[in-house]
Amino acid sequence: MIIEPGLQIFTYEGKKMKSFKIIIITLILSGTTVLFSSTTTPFQFLRFNESARAAALAGCFVSMTDDASAVFFNPAAISTVNDKHFSTTFLKHILDINSGNVSYIKKYDEVGTFAGAVSFTSYGSFDYADQFANRNGTFGAIDMMLSGTYSNELDSNLYYGVSAKLFLVTLEKFSTTAFAVDAGLLYMMPEKRTNIGISILHAGTQITTIGGDYEGVPLDIRAGINHRLRGLPLLINFSFHHLADKTNNFFDKFMNFSIGGEIYFGNYVQARLGYNNQIRKETSPSTDRGLSGFSGGVGVKTRDINIDYGAAQYGKSAMLHRFTIGLDF
Repeated sequence: MIIEPGLQIFTYEGKKMKSFKIIIITLILSGTTVLFSSTTTPFQFLRFNESARAAALAGCFVSMTDDASAVFFNPAAISTVNDKHFSTTFLKHILDINSGNVSYIKKYDEVGTFAGAVSFTSYGSFDYADQFANRNGTFGAIDMMLSGTYSNELDSNLYYGVSAKLFLVTLEKFSTTAFAVDAGLLYMMPEKRTNIGISILHAGTQITTIGGDYEGVPLDIRAGINHRLRGLPLLINFSFHHLADKTNNFFDKFMNFSIGGEIYFGNYVQARLGYNNQIRKETSPSTDRGLSGFSGGVGVKTRDINIDYGAAQYGKSAMLHRFTIGLDF
């Protein structure tokens, strides 16, 4: 498990003992603040809310079309979904940390396209213990997000979308909530086999706090482009991400970029590779980075179902595996 340095100590009153201390290892929420030290917030799990296909492409998904899971990157993209309206993803973290998401899209003629999505992260079970290491029960920690999205065509091949989202983070008896909105644009150029997307994600505020301390929501700004080569079954994706993160100077923001490629083998099999420069910089020392920041995966696409697998390397010791199923019903 990736953990943030330091321990947080809580004191409670009990019937059999006046007080006892519970030592809780502060979780890095879905990968946490050690990975992205520019923002300390209990809502870091939002940064890992992606499908297996998106993870394999290093998060280059802001300009992706016809994929239900793109709602987590650009709400405008749901207008382009023609099939596989249902998508669910499972992510196996380190130890017993697990997370996943579900999205469903429905189109209405003359009205627009709507989507609903749910994501969660469960950190498993923890033991209560006193100062003598005597255990006395268990507790858990769970993060959740609920969202609703609307998208429609603004002009020919230009789509817009907005999402409203509610976040809930719980740790033992403590909890905090927040509200945020997403907004995005997607421009398609079919004759050039090119799509351009831009989105603002998690623009919001905390509603309830833990102990009265306000902590922000991790605002994210993304912009990207993809292009399908002529005469070669290869889709190239490039995007800037986390452009709202604090950096030493303005131009350092543009070092937060990803590049990914998706090649097609016939009509059913797709192989993917990606590279995320921000992850490579922030999760490993410059002298021993190995494959940190690189990702890959494979997808099988049929008429009724899509099955995707994606793996991404975070530092030398953390490899995250995702599985996604897409259906049309």
